[in-house]
Formats: sequence, structure tokens, C-alpha cells
Amino acid sequence: MADAIVNLALEQLLQITTQNIGEEVRLVGNVENEVEKLRSNLEAIQTVLLDAEERQMKGDRAVRRWLDKLKDISYDIEDVLDEWNTEIMRLQVEGDLDDAPAPKQKVPSFFPCSCFGIKQVVLRRDIAQKIKELNEKLDIIAEEKNKYSLEEKSTETFERVQTTSFVDVTEIYGREYEKNSLLSTLLDERNEEHKNLSVISLVGMGGIGKTTLAQQAYNNDKVMSHFDTKIWVCVSNPFDEIRVAKAIIEGLECPTNDFVELESFLKCIRQSIMETKFLLILDDMWSEDYNKWEPFYHCLKNGSYGSKVLITTRNERVASIMGSVALIIIEQLAPEECWLLFRQFAFYGRPSKEFEKLEKIGREIVAKCKGLPLAAKTMGNLLRFKKTRNEWQRILDSDIWTLEEIGKGLLSPLMLSYNDLPSSIRRCFSYCAIFPKDHNIEKDDLIKLWMAQGYLGLDNDTKMEVIGQEYFDHLASRSFFQEFEKDDDQNIISCKMHDIVHDFAQFLTKNECFTVGIKGGNEDQVINTSNEKTRHSMLMLHVGATFPISVSSIKSLRSLLIGCEDSKYLVPDDVRPNLFGELTSLRALHISAGVVSANLITVIPKEVKKLIHLKYLNLSSQHMEKLPETLCELYNLQTLDISWCQKLKELPQGMGKLINLRHLINYFTISLSYMPKGIEKLTCLRTLSAFIEKSRSSDGSKACSTLACLKDLKHLRGTLYIRGLGNVTNVSEVKRMQILSNKENLFHLWLRFDKDGEGERKNDEDELLLEALQPHPNLEKLHIENYRGSTFYSDWIMSLTGLRELRILFCRNLMHLSPLGKLPSLESLWIREMSVKKVVTGIEGDGAFSSSTSVILFPKLKVLDFMWIWEWEEWDYGNTILPCLASLHIHFCPKLRALPDGLLQGAKNLQHLEIIGSDLLEERYKKGTGEDWQKISHIPNIKFADSYLQGGPLPLR
Repeated sequence: MADAIVNLALEQLLQITTQNIGEEVRLVGNVENEVEKLRSNLEAIQTVLLDAEERQMKGDRAVRRWLDKLKDISYDIEDVLDEWNTEIMRLQVEGDLDDAPAPKQKVPSFFPCSCFGIKQVVLRRDIAQKIKELNEKLDIIAEEKNKYSLEEKSTETFERVQTTSFVDVTEIYGREYEKNSLLSTLLDERNEEHKNLSVISLVGMGGIGKTTLAQQAYNNDKVMSHFDTKIWVCVSNPFDEIRVAKAIIEGLECPTNDFVELESFLKCIRQSIMETKFLLILDDMWSEDYNKWEPFYHCLKNGSYGSKVLITTRNERVASIMGSVALIIIEQLAPEECWLLFRQFAFYGRPSKEFEKLEKIGREIVAKCKGLPLAAKTMGNLLRFKKTRNEWQRILDSDIWTLEEIGKGLLSPLMLSYNDLPSSIRRCFSYCAIFPKDHNIEKDDLIKLWMAQGYLGLDNDTKMEVIGQEYFDHLASRSFFQEFEKDDDQNIISCKMHDIVHDFAQFLTKNECFTVGIKGGNEDQVINTSNEKTRHSMLMLHVGATFPISVSSIKSLRSLLIGCEDSKYLVPDDVRPNLFGELTSLRALHISAGVVSANLITVIPKEVKKLIHLKYLNLSSQHMEKLPETLCELYNLQTLDISWCQKLKELPQGMGKLINLRHLINYFTISLSYMPKGIEKLTCLRTLSAFIEKSRSSDGSKACSTLACLKDLKHLRGTLYIRGLGNVTNVSEVKRMQILSNKENLFHLWLRFDKDGEGERKNDEDELLLEALQPHPNLEKLHIENYRGSTFYSDWIMSLTGLRELRILFCRNLMHLSPLGKLPSLESLWIREMSVKKVVTGIEGDGAFSSSTSVILFPKLKVLDFMWIWEWEEWDYGNTILPCLASLHIHFCPKLRALPDGLLQGAKNLQHLEIIGSDLLEERYKKGTGEDWQKISHIPNIKFADSYLQGGPLPLR
């Protein structure tokens, strides 16, 4: 860890000195020599860090203490350099502001004396003094290194980590007996003694594969059909009754109604499982306290005959205390089974000649894995990137296998894999110790947190997010992450860390990271603030908890992540100024909630401006109505997340000062009615979730004038939602400026043609505006909402050869569509509300999918979804072929008389058909009574809803 921190301080030192040393330094006493000395000392220390890290791993406590002191001063160096750079940015920003309250001279890269006031000179003298004091401390540390006879060792250089695919192997080796035994026990209902509830236990050491085996059973087809419902809860240590009860209720998909007492939760569970045969899996049980389990047992006995509880635990005594009727011991893998698992990863994609050359040494390495599947997988993923026999031999001969402190269990394989990472990625992994066990880690959020700590580079023009993605993929490929959740495009959204991997991350960071769960009913709970080395913390406030005021006294904190579960929770008024004004070393502050209705804070105090180092601020789901203008003095801010802040009415007017802002995440800020002036200056923006078009704000002066604000935001990527397009008055200006066509990384565009105030707009205005909003051809998803035109046709729409999803929503005047069947990549098409009586497919006409060139339309279309097309009577299908259509949904189209025979016969891949709220179709195709049931009977999955469904419109899926 020390090498990563020293490297970061050096990076910052090199950057700031090469860019900014000049007249502004000479103003404070000519400190160039002190800065150069600081750099020289750090570089000299850097050369011996590899040897020092190895020595501390072997138990050298003196070297460990020396490294701890080095880390502390490296952090201090970062703070001082960051303070220096922030002041320079402030002067540049104030010099560049067009609408500053008083004229100010523009500040060049080297500041002449005339541009400084007394405060600026004093600040520079203060920074110079701090640099001098740091040098004095670093001199001592540099001298101390000579006492330990540390050797200079060169480290392998990594110019850029290459993106690597990771092997996601689901096969389980050597567990046939355990698997069959578990399935047999889960499906067996002959045990009369435990008629209503049986407890089954999987017992084995960490990393042995208990959770993997439980997951395989949980997803088994026979198990899925045998039980009415299944619930998975990760328990971990300590056993928190409220959290476990809430997790069970969430698994049962029941509302909690803001319960506080355990009895209320248990009563809800008891009522929910009555007459229900359930399977509850309690993963990673540790508690030996039967009194904590007993209320759950009596509650769960109310389930139907055959209900089961499956626990995984490392402790056989826990299984006994919980009254297990079946105990399945998971032993280490046999040598050959462990080898097969290792081989699956280590030789993935390799030629057979390499297998023959490396098999013998590979088996020797596997022997050191002690039959632990996670160890075999970790070593396999490490050696997959080692091409020569010498590289494999170095792994086999490493001293790490024999080190007493880490030589047990899984830490040796993890340490070998960790040491093989570049230092830039090692610090990213160790940061993950901030999260609690079994935490669902959002990938994009993690990358932004890494960015805030400076782990992804310091140059604001670099593609830091791309580097972060590469680092994440690298860690995933080495088995440091697992349980990946993916989106429809198979991109990873989130992941978890195995308990052993989490233990390893905490071992590396020691006292630097801590996670605290604050329980309710303990009004005076105080967290330990005595450790001055604490840098990163995550607090979870459970139901009824009191905010720990003492956290404000941990001045060394660089990350503070706070979450809550209670929808009635608020941080007290007298705590907020301290929370925002005292933790002045913070780089990341996350104040969010587990549910949208929860709330921690309603007012952001003006003291937020004191967090000058802050780069990441997450206020999502909070209930504040405005943000203070002082927030715009956070010149280092890279990420501002205000998503789901549904009461937020306006953004600060000084937003243009946030010159380093890369991500303005404002999903579902439904009360936000305009964008402030200056938004166009945020040219570093990569994310702008929503832009609100409004020509004038309520006071007529605050709003960003037009869509032209978007023109220079050329780095925008991902998703952009533009609402208020009905307020656009100068369509020709929008067309001239081509505001969207230069955004090649914008893949999802949502255009909403809504209008504020009174009065209708002309339909042809929307048609002209749609034509003017031409995006880059790279667009993959397009949503059009509240469009008033009668014709949906544009050359640019037909040029989107990569478009995969199109949604046309609430376009009530729409009568004619482009020949959408010609779009070569379209996979999903949704239409909500359209004023047509007839849809024509395959020939020229007035319908939605007309085409005269080919009968093979929509070559990749998989999902076709219609809803609320009230006047639709006829679907003229012709002889069209939709070769890939898998799902057809028709909801609330009450006048549609029949589905085309050609569609039902020709769509060979049609797997899902939903007909809801469409009376004539339901009557025609219903099994047993419908005259045309046989025409759809070959479709595997068919869903109808009775015509009396009158519960209001279905939500958009």
C-alpha cells in the first residue's frame, strides 16, 4: 500500500510543479528548492519500497512502523499540493468569469504580483511553510530508511493495463455427492418430525465452495418448481435481526410499512408465508446465540408443509444450535478435482503444447492450494497471464507460501495475485475494504470513487473512466470480484467480493478503512475516533439509529459513505455544519439512502465550501429544495449525484465555476424546471443525465437560454434525457448549431416534447425540431415522447444503422412512421399511444412498418410491444418475415380484431405472447373458448388478462 500512496504523491508533485512553478512561487519566498528537495526525497524512498513491503510481510515490525509514517506524510503531501493547486484554479476561474460582480484581471498561467490580494499572498506563504515542514519530516524518514539496510529493487513497469476478458466458469468440480445429497434433502418431504420446517446445513471452511453449491441448488429447475417462493439472505457477522428480517420480507416482496420493532417484522413474515411452501437460504451464518435464531424459527414454522431453511456456515456448532436435521460437510477438493478447476482458468484459450510444458509445475502449484476452490481459481487466473515456465516457477518458489501471518488458508494465493498487479490497480483493490461484507458494489460508482482519490490519474483531460473500466476488468479477471450482475447488453453493472477476499483487503489496509453499522435503540452510540490513520469509512444507519456525531472529529477521513434504511431519518440540524465543515480532507462524500423514500438531509449548509479537496459528492434521494451557492466553490468536484432528489427546484447559479465537473447525475429531478446559466462552460462533462429546455426561469434571468448550451459539451456519453422541447422557439438556430451530431459517445437519447405553461404548439414545429435534433450515427437507443407531429419520418432516423432500441411514447397525433423495418440492427420496438386504425407491414401504405423493397423486415427484431393504441382495428401483415421475433406484447388495444396469420405462422422463434386489456383478441385466442386458439398454441409462453382489468394504465416496463 505504501508504494501506491507515495507514487500518487509523486504524480501530483510532478504535475503541479511542471505546470505552475513561476512567479506565484517566488512571491512566497522562492520555494523552488524546497519543492525540488521534496521530490528528490520521495524518489529516493520510492526505490526501496518494494524491499520494505516484502520485509514487513515477513514480520519486520520496525519496517512496518516506518512504512506507516511514510504513508501518513505522503497523505499530508497530497493535501498541501492539492490546496496549492485549488487556489490556482480559483484565481483562474474568478479571472475567467464573464458575469463576475466586479471586473477582475484574467489570470494567466504565471500570476503577476498585481493580481494578488493580501489573502492570496498570505495563503501562498502558508503553503510554502507547510512544504518546508513536510520536507523536515521527510528528511527524518529518508534518514531512517538507511537504518534498515533497505535495498533498491526495480519494479516492473506497466504503461497501460490491457483490457482482459475474465473466465466465468459455472461448472462445479468434485461435488456430485454433496450436490445430489443437498438436492435430495431439499426435495424430500417424508420427515414427519419436522413437518412444517426443516433446517439443512452446509458446513465447511472459507473458500471451500459452500455458497456456490447453495446457489446451484437455489437455481435448480426442480427446486424452483418444488417451492412456492425462494428467499436468499446473506447474514454474515454479526447477526443483525432487523436486517435479516427486512431481507426476508424484501425476498417475499412485501411492504415493510416503516416497521421499527423486530416483532412487527416477524408478524409480517408470519402472515406472508402462511400456506406458502418456501425455501429460505441463510448464507454465511456465524452467530452461536440461539436466542437470536429462536424468534425466526417459531415465525417460519407457519409456512406450509415441506418448507426448508438452508444455511451455510464455517462452524458446525452453529448448525447444531439452529437445529439442523441434515448436516452436509463440504471437504477440500481431491487433488485431481482441484487440478481440473485450476486448469479451466490457467489454460483458457492456450494451445496444447503450452499445457504439456506447464502441467507438471502447475500440479505442484495446485498442491499448495490445499483443495480450496477459490484458491485454485485465483491461482489459475493469475497464471493465465504468465506465458513462460520461469514465470510459473517464480510463483511456485515464492516466500509468500511460507509466511506465518498470511500462509494460512487463502491469503497466500491472494497475496501472490495481488503482488502481481501494478501499484495503480493495487490501490484500487485495497480501497474496496471500505465496503461491508456482501455489499453490492456498483461498478460505475466504484470507478468514480477511485477517480476521486486520484487513483486513475490527475490530468483532467485523460479518459479516467476508461482507465477505471480497464482496472475493474483486470481485478475481475483475477477473481477479486464475483457475483456479477449484468445488463441486457451483458455489461457488468455490479459485483460482490468473496468474504475471504474482503478479509484480505482489510488485512492490507489494516486501520485505514472501517465499516460501522449503527443500530437503533442506542442513543449514545459513539464510533471509535482515536485512530488518526483512518482514511476511509462507510456508515450504515439502521432503522431507528441516531447519527454518530463523533464521526465529524475524524479529520483524516478522505472518504465518508453514509447510507440509511429508515424513511423517517434525518441528520440533526446542529450536526450538518460539522459534517460539511470539519472533515476538510474529504475527497468523497456519499449521503444516500437504501430506498427512494428514505432521507438523511434536507438542507446542505453553506459550510460545504470548506471541503476544498472534494471530488465526489453523492446526495441522491435526499429531500433538499436547493443547493447553496457556496457549493460552486468546490473547484475540484468531478462528480455531483443529485438523482432522485425529487424536491430539488433549482441548481446554483454559479455552476459554471465547476470547471472539473465530469458527471452531473440528475435522473428523476422532477421538480427541476431549468438549467442555470453557465452550464455551457462545463466542457469536461461526460455525464449530463437530464437537460431541461426552458427559455426563461421564474425570475426571467437565471435560465440557460436555449439548447445551444449543449453544443460545446462534446464529451457527453451514455444517456441524455432532454425534456421541455415544446418550449423551443428557434428551431432554425437548433438546426444550424447541430448540437447533438458531435457527441459520438452518446448512445442513448431520450427526447421529450413537453411544454410549460399555457397554449398549444403547432404539430409541424415538432416535425421540424425532430429533424434538427440529429444525433451522431453511433446512437443505439432512441426514445421519443409527447411528440405532436403526425408524421415520424426523418432521414437521420433511417441512417442509424446501429440503433437497437426504439420507443415511441404518447405521440397521440402520430399517423405515419418511417419504414422502420429497414433499420438493420433494431432489436426492440415499443409504441405507446398512436392514432392509427390500420397498421400495414410489407407493402407501401399508411401503417407503421411500410416498405416496398423486401418482405424480410426487421432482420434482428426480438421484442415488439404495443400499448394504448385505442383506435387500432386492423393489422395488414402481407407476406412479411420477422425472422428473430421472440416476444410480442399487445396491451390495451381494444379494437384490434385479429393477429396476422402470417405472423403467427412465420415467426418461428416467437416464445412469448402477451395479450392484456384487448377484449377482442382475448376472446378470439383464449384456450378452450377461442375460435383461433390453435393458431397460437405452439407458442411456449402465453399470457392473457381478463377484460375487466381496470386498475389504470400499466407502468412502462
